[in-house]
Amino acid sequence: MPPSAVVAEQLDAVRRRLSAAAHRAHRQPEDIQLVAVSKTFGPDLVRDAVAAGQRRFGENRVQEGLDKIDALRDLGLDWHLIGHLQSNKARKAAEAFAWIESVDSLDLLKKLDQAAVAAGTRPTILVQVDLAHEATKFGADEREAGDLVRAALDARTLTLAGLMTVPPFPTDPEDSRPWFRRLREVRDGLVASGVPASRLTQLSMGMSHDFEVAIEEGATIVRVGTAIFGRRARVPAEE
Repeated sequence: MPPSAVVAEQLDAVRRRLSAAAHRAHRQPEDIQLVAVSKTFGPDLVRDAVAAGQRRFGENRVQEGLDKIDALRDLGLDWHLIGHLQSNKARKAAEAFAWIESVDSLDLLKKLDQAAVAAGTRPTILVQVDLAHEATKFGADEREAGDLVRAALDARTLTLAGLMTVPPFPTDPEDSRPWFRRLREVRDGLVASGVPASRLTQLSMGMSHDFEVAIEEGATIVRVGTAIFGRRARVPAEE
């Protein structure tokens, strides 16, 4: 089977799983954004996914994302930056990505806002919340997330849309459920404290191994890579 057919088949299987999970939770599948995580996979496979109807793609590394955005500019895709963003790359990210899901500090927020003003762009952002405090993961502590969310409300050109988290990798998808439920509770607590609900409509949580559980717990964005493109080789962290 040619690679294009494999991607189309696997993308269809993910969509069917997404739809089934949404119905189990008495939700509409169209209310959930599927972001195809294309990190380490080349533009040709992204084009295969586009041919199968996919329009939203996620990248972890700024430079790799910029290269693909440039190579695929003719397709007008919706690009999400989902990996840790270093402050010194804020300008490039603000110029190129429609969504930045990994805003985790006031310093990064300010630099993104300044960069977006200079570039004339209006990225949609999510505040990444660190719930499990793993040494290898990033995000704002949930006790500090409220301050970051409120600061984002005052940004000049950034549009706050919600929260994101990356929980510990589970041995069983059910192991992720408490983390997803906790992110929803953090969002609900912020709304109860006075943050406009309209600015926290998005919960980005769930990947290939647990996105169905995430949907059952309220995810509006799921980030799925391996289940669509296959297993990827390990790559070093971006310098």
